[in-house]
Amino acid sequence: MNFSRFIVLSLLSLFILSCSSQYEKILASEDVDLKYKAAMDYFNNGKYDRAATLFESLSFLTYNTERDDTLKYYWALSNYRDENYISAEANLEKFIEQYPHSRFTEEARFLRLDCLFRETLDYELDPSPTYKAISAMNEFVTEYPNSKYTNECYDRLSVLQERLDNKAVEAARMYFRMEDYKASVIAFKNILKDNPDNVYREKVLYYIALSSYRYADLSIKQKQKERFLLFVDDYLNFIGEYPQSSYRKELDKLYVNAQKYLGRNSSKVVVEG
Repeated sequence: MNFSRFIVLSLLSLFILSCSSQYEKILASEDVDLKYKAAMDYFNNGKYDRAATLFESLSFLTYNTERDDTLKYYWALSNYRDENYISAEANLEKFIEQYPHSRFTEEARFLRLDCLFRETLDYELDPSPTYKAISAMNEFVTEYPNSKYTNECYDRLSVLQERLDNKAVEAARMYFRMEDYKASVIAFKNILKDNPDNVYREKVLYYIALSSYRYADLSIKQKQKERFLLFVDDYLNFIGEYPQSSYRKELDKLYVNAQKYLGRNSSKVVVEG
């Protein structure tokens, strides 16, 4: 190894050890002012993990003092900046409960929402975190209608609702893919019963009509007439709402087939878009 490089690495190692030793001394200290200043310095220099640890240790020394809300907010903020969103959300929630009227509360509530929003990304199969985030965001926009964060909350609410809507559609499509068309019709109709404003309403109505047709087509002869009549109702519901849909051509063909089975003249019944 080059001697000059050895010297540089040795000095760097000594510096790191010195910094580490200094940090450990501060962490063990009960000097509130020293510890508080060091925590803020670490925070301002982007060393959020060390800042969070110091703020946490300070919380036992400053409880119920005038610094307590600032310290606990920065503890949570350090977690947040360190991308430790689970700890940040928990600490922000505690801060909000303890200091509902602090100058940091509005921002703390929004940051907690952001943590909740990020947590929903890890729970594709479990909608509970999504519902929790939606509830918290609705509370925020109700309590802070003029906040600088309100529009962003509305944007995220739209994202979360779309995610739930898509999840519901995909769950219903499982029955369709299994060729259980009766269950498919019921599942898709339940989507609109639970949420008539589902953002995928056009697709839902399409699958109701398509499933209804296939259910009728595969039924025993004695049941086909009544089931094709149900398909006609579902078809007319669909084209009544979406006459220009890209699904229209496919459903029109099925409608003609159903009308032939029913012995009707399809051109007299089709509702023109």
